[in-house]
Amino acid sequence: MKIKNIDHIGIAVKSIEQAGKFYTDVLGLDIEDIETVVEQKVNVAFIPITDSEVELLESVEPDGPVAKYIEKRGEGIQHIAFRVDDINQCLEELKTKGVRLIDQAPRHGAGGAKIAFIHPKETNGVLVEICERD
Repeated sequence: MKIKNIDHIGIAVKSIEQAGKFYTDVLGLDIEDIETVVEQKVNVAFIPITDSEVELLESVEPDGPVAKYIEKRGEGIQHIAFRVDDINQCLEELKTKGVRLIDQAPRHGAGGAKIAFIHPKETNGVLVEICERD
């Protein structure tokens, strides 16, 4: 498995509009786009920085994963995503190594990415996402 780079850092927020002001007004960055990922019950705001980005994650449903995360832990960094060339090969390698996965197969993520999550109990409490982009 070859990790190419950090694809993005996902930050759980109650409001993209409110949280986005820090990144735009204070840091001078731009929100490039906002996308709804229905399957994950989330709106995602993309803030590119060189070859990575910050993603602000806002739940669209009270029972969504991001809403549950905020309820339990508050707003803040929810996950880190590493970009790979071949997510299927990566998942097979992780399975071979006995790594516990949340996703056994890739699913659709924001920005057209194929994604899968590694269980945080394998990563010292950090939710790690593996991401492949075309």
